Amino acid sequence: LAVLSVLATPAFAETDVDFYGKANVTLQNSNDGEGEGSYSEVKSNASRLGVKGSHKINDNLSVIFKAEFQVNWTSGEKDGASIDDRNQFLGLKGNFGEVVFGNNDSVLKQSQGKVDLFNDLNGDIKHLFKGENRVEQSVTYKTPSYSGFQGGVTYITEDSDHGKSDGDAAYSLAVTYGDAKLKKSKVYAGVAYDNGVKGYKVARATVQGKLGAFVLGGMAQKQEKDDGSSEATGYMVSGKYNVNKEIALKLQYQGLDVKDGEDKKGASVGADYKLSSAAKVFVFYTTADVNSEDKQKYAALGMEYKF
Repeated sequence: LAVLSVLATPAFAETDVDFYGKANVTLQNSNDGEGEGSYSEVKSNASRLGVKGSHKINDNLSVIFKAEFQVNWTSGEKDGASIDDRNQFLGLKGNFGEVVFGNNDSVLKQSQGKVDLFNDLNGDIKHLFKGENRVEQSVTYKTPSYSGFQGGVTYITEDSDHGKSDGDAAYSLAVTYGDAKLKKSKVYAGVAYDNGVKGYKVARATVQGKLGAFVLGGMAQKQEKDDGSSEATGYMVSGKYNVNKEIALKLQYQGLDVKDGEDKKGASVGADYKLSSAAKVFVFYTTADVNSEDKQKYAALGMEYKF
């Protein structure tokens, strides 16, 4: 509140500031596959609070910033563990594109768009695929959009814990086409590559399109450690059917073929019911086989509110 009151003073009259957040909470029955059976829990799924904005320097240049924090809405801990850092950066935006410095999602992670229909839930693609990295001490540059195409690069410094396994600097590259929300275009696509980000090399291709009431997507990925071990090839397909303006049915399947190792797979089904443009209730069921004693199984009823 103190920060917001300062931003509201005349000194910040030329600054466009947006305070925002998302609360996503589920009541679910979970089995982590560790041989201890199922248990019930109330879980906060990447709920967040943040402030973002821009300050216009002139017609061709603006300062941009974001400070976002993950908030565990269901935690009872008193030691501050219920709050964690998310994307936090400062940068410039203009005719040249934009460049930001700080803690931010790599351009490979950003290149997935909205193809992951169970993002931040137990069916999130991060549980099988490498590359879903938010990297500290990084610099990200994105070009302007040219006929729907945009390029981007993330450079991770040598001092960052998210760099290469040998401590050298790492980078992430991406080229995307279209609108990830599929509002300005009917197709979104992206290709991306990580070199040594968090000790892995990752190549990824993503596509998602809208066909009437259906939204269909897919992803292909190849990943390996910097030393050439843990080589694996992955794939994911997702589909959503908008029954009407309120109800959407969702399905997603993901697999990872591991060279000289045990393959992994996961599947999720779910349904969303919109209460308004900002609120929804939803259900999902996820099952996965990821090198555990038993299969992981999650059944949940949840609610999400964005502001």
